[in-house]
Amino acid sequence: MQNNHFSVLGAGLMGVGIATHFARFGHNIWLFDTDSDRIAEINAVAGSILDELIATDQFHAEEKASVLSRLHGTTSLQDIATAQLLIEAIPERLELKHALYAQLEALIAPDAVIASNTSGLPPDALAEKLTHPERLLIAHFWHPPHFIPLVEIVPGSATKPEYLSELQRLLFSMQLEAVVLDRAAPGFVGNRLQFALLREALHIVKSGIASAEVVDQVMRASLGRRYAMVGPLEAADMTGLSTVQDICRHLLPELATGSDMMSLVADKVANGDTGLRSGQGFYRWDDSRKEYIQQRREHQLRFALKP
Repeated sequence: MQNNHFSVLGAGLMGVGIATHFARFGHNIWLFDTDSDRIAEINAVAGSILDELIATDQFHAEEKASVLSRLHGTTSLQDIATAQLLIEAIPERLELKHALYAQLEALIAPDAVIASNTSGLPPDALAEKLTHPERLLIAHFWHPPHFIPLVEIVPGSATKPEYLSELQRLLFSMQLEAVVLDRAAPGFVGNRLQFALLREALHIVKSGIASAEVVDQVMRASLGRRYAMVGPLEAADMTGLSTVQDICRHLLPELATGSDMMSLVADKVANGDTGLRSGQGFYRWDDSRKEYIQQRREHQLRFALKP
C-alpha cells in the first residue's frame, strides 16, 4: 500500500473521521461521496474534530491548516482510480455496497484493497460479486475514530493474508490499535462483547435488581476503569483461574440468556423514545446531559496517547 494512495468512500461523520486521522499522520486522502453537500462540509466536520483535539491538548493548532489541506473531496470515482487502499464507509445496505464495488473494480488496479468499515455485514457476503474477492477485507473503525483507537481487521475466506498484515502495519504507524481476527463472525469481537454486556444490563433493569442509572454508574466506576487497563482474560488471570472457575459455577446459570430483556427497548422504541436523537430513551437527553457527556469525553481525551 503505497504512501498517499488512499481514499475513503462515504463522507459521513465516520468517513470524515477516518480520513482526518489519516491526514493527521501526513497522508493525502481523497473522500468520495455522491452528495455534493457532504463534500462541501468536509473541512467544517474535520475542523471540528481537530478543534476538539486542540482543546484537549492532543493536537497543535498551528498544524490544523496543513491537515485540512491533505483532505480532498470529490463526487467522481475517477479521482480515486489510483488508490491502493479504499476504505468503504457508506450506509449498511448490501446492495449499495455491491453496486459501488462493481464501479470500483472497473477503475482500480487488480491489487488495490477494498476495506469495508461495516460493523456487521460478513466479508464473504460483501465479496460475493467481486471479480477479485481476494482484495476485500473488513476494517471496522470504532466511532469516533479520533478517540477510540481500535480497528478490527476481518478476513474473508478469499482474502490475501498479506493484505491483512500490510493494513495492520499501516494502521500501527498511525497509532491505531489494529487487530487481525482469525476468522469472521457476526459482530466480530468488539460488538459481541458490547452486546453481551448490554443484554445483562437490560436484564438487571428489567428484573428490578437496579435502575438504569445505577447500572451505568457501576459500569463507569468499576469495569469501565478496569477494562481501560486490562482485558477480561487478563483480569481472569490476575484474579486466579481457580477462583474464576468457582464463581462461574454459581453465577453463570443466573446470567441473562435469550432476548426477553429486549422488551424494555421495544417498548421505548414503540413510544418514540429512541434515545439521543429523539431526546428521550433510558435518559432525558437535554442540553445539560449532552454537556455532561461532552465534559466526560474531554476529560478522557486529555489522558489519551498523543501522536
